Amino acid sequence: MNQTLVQKIIAKKSNNKEVSVGEIVMANVDRAMGHDITGPAAAALLREAGINQVWDKDKVVLVADHFVPAKDLAAAKLGKELRVFAEEYEVGHYFGEGKGGICHVVMPEEGLVAPGEIVIGADSHTCTNGAVGCLATGVGHTDLAAVLATGKVWLRVPKTIKVVFKGTPPENVTPKDMSLALGKILTVSGGNYKVLELHDQTETGIDMEGRLTISNMAIEWGAKAGIFVPDKTTESFIKERAQNTEWEMIKPDDNASYTQEIMIDTTELEPLVAMPFSPDNVTSVRNIEKEKIKIDQVFIGSCTNARIGDLRVVHEVFKNNPNQQSQVPRVVVIPGDQKTYLTAVKEGIATECISRGCVFSTPTCGPCLGGHSGVMAADEVCLSTSNRNFHGRMGHPDSLVYLCSPLVAAHSALKGHIAAP
Repeated sequence: MNQTLVQKIIAKKSNNKEVSVGEIVMANVDRAMGHDITGPAAAALLREAGINQVWDKDKVVLVADHFVPAKDLAAAKLGKELRVFAEEYEVGHYFGEGKGGICHVVMPEEGLVAPGEIVIGADSHTCTNGAVGCLATGVGHTDLAAVLATGKVWLRVPKTIKVVFKGTPPENVTPKDMSLALGKILTVSGGNYKVLELHDQTETGIDMEGRLTISNMAIEWGAKAGIFVPDKTTESFIKERAQNTEWEMIKPDDNASYTQEIMIDTTELEPLVAMPFSPDNVTSVRNIEKEKIKIDQVFIGSCTNARIGDLRVVHEVFKNNPNQQSQVPRVVVIPGDQKTYLTAVKEGIATECISRGCVFSTPTCGPCLGGHSGVMAADEVCLSTSNRNFHGRMGHPDSLVYLCSPLVAAHSALKGHIAAP
């Protein structure tokens, strides 16, 4: 039987020669992750069951990221519980305040994921890690507790949608635009319990940061995971970082069977925006630019677009417009992790943003989930580089969130309305 990439990974990790779509298997997990919301809940279940250790300390990652620094007493309690859990169970990888950042940025950057692995995280955007060629998917805290105790997870082998990116994207087209273009085709339910097998056949190549952005939004299209077929770009990224030295670049069989095949010619793309109240409500920025939609806040951050490459794009836009201040009441820039934060300081990105009237904040999920550091009031409009724009996602149910790339966000901040580069 010719196997897709996800079938081959699941087969290997469940000690099978091959697996069939719909089959339920128990698979070995290579890495398990919880954060300050889901980690304490999983810990409580372990204690309730009388389990006082995790199956493999070095394979567990705990990250304080959603409410960092603590915004109130409830957040402080969660942070303390996560820290105590890490200490008591001697977790091998704990990233507290000032040491990590957003979990889906930290995991690949710290080399905690690698090709061919199965990565389970108690957060829906765990699929971000699929950019390196692994099966990474999100679960609830109950399933996380089971993984922490046993090192195994049950999986129903999913169908696979093959997605091929080809052509040469124009200079103003980014991986975020490629992701939104895919979402416009699939909609928020088109990938339900399927895996997106992502193929980079573009002339210029999609770098790892771009792949992380595209895989990150696989869950927005309903998919269980978004896995890039590993190649030289993957190998170069992993060799510099991977803590697991026994990784394998697994690839799909040539004649694998897919439930759907999608071809996206990036040559034909332009800057896109997702309008309220759904990530698949996609149109070109050009189509709405003439409306001059007033913006109350620009948010540049989240696990989708808060890596150093994203901030460098913003920096370049600001430098190319030296005499122009931000025309938006609030521009919030939040790096994805401490490494990015430090690099942004060293390269003058932080200084440039602050001098333009931006808030430049410590790594955290913050306003992405309506947590803190940029929550929206009623009737306010936010242009965001994050991944979701449902009712109330970033604050009041009557606020409006538009999704875009960092390039569009930076240009729009200087113009005061949603604008194309």
